[in-house]
Amino acid sequence: MTGGFTTAHLFYLVHSIWWTLVLSALAFVLGSIGGFGVMLARISPRRWLSRPAMVYIEAIQGIPLLILLFIVYFGLSVYGFQVPALVAAGLALMVYTSAYLGDIWRGCIDAMPKPQWEAAECLSLTRWQTLRLVIIPQALRLALPPTVGFLVQVIKMTSLASVIGFVELTRAGQIINNSIFQPFLVFGLVGVFYFALCYPLSRWSQSMEKKLNVGNR
Repeated sequence: MTGGFTTAHLFYLVHSIWWTLVLSALAFVLGSIGGFGVMLARISPRRWLSRPAMVYIEAIQGIPLLILLFIVYFGLSVYGFQVPALVAAGLALMVYTSAYLGDIWRGCIDAMPKPQWEAAECLSLTRWQTLRLVIIPQALRLALPPTVGFLVQVIKMTSLASVIGFVELTRAGQIINNSIFQPFLVFGLVGVFYFALCYPLSRWSQSMEKKLNVGNR
């Protein structure tokens, strides 16, 4: 006979939130670095840079994250690389995040008016100086809401790491439910915890959008 839900189960769920945050931060930080590089390559006037970046974005966006997780975790083991679940999940999410953030930021850069580029050219600024001093500071205002919105998606997508055995919030809920068989209670709490993580970010994004007057441009 199984027991009921106890405070020990609750503490186990709360502790698993930490690993959800660790995986989310790992994926978002590394994905942001990669996404910035993808964005620079995508807007490059050199076709040998922009074309591969476009192919990379389209390929990654066309592959489900679950498949990327399987490729990294199980695929690398075939060649003798034993990758820990955290590292595999972080790498897969990093690749996935870099493609989407690179495309989001590319769109924000392209949304800048052409006279901005022309004015910078008249001042004899290099392309990198134009991006760093003129274009990117303005594009940040456009990029903030979708970037934070995608961060919310990254937090929720960490739940897929449970399929490779990484114990984050969703996997912790599965483990508890397998022992007490109370899915409505357990996964209801898991949903509440995800909401508690994601809702403040969504509100912060809306607040920053109003402060920066992004919606009134």
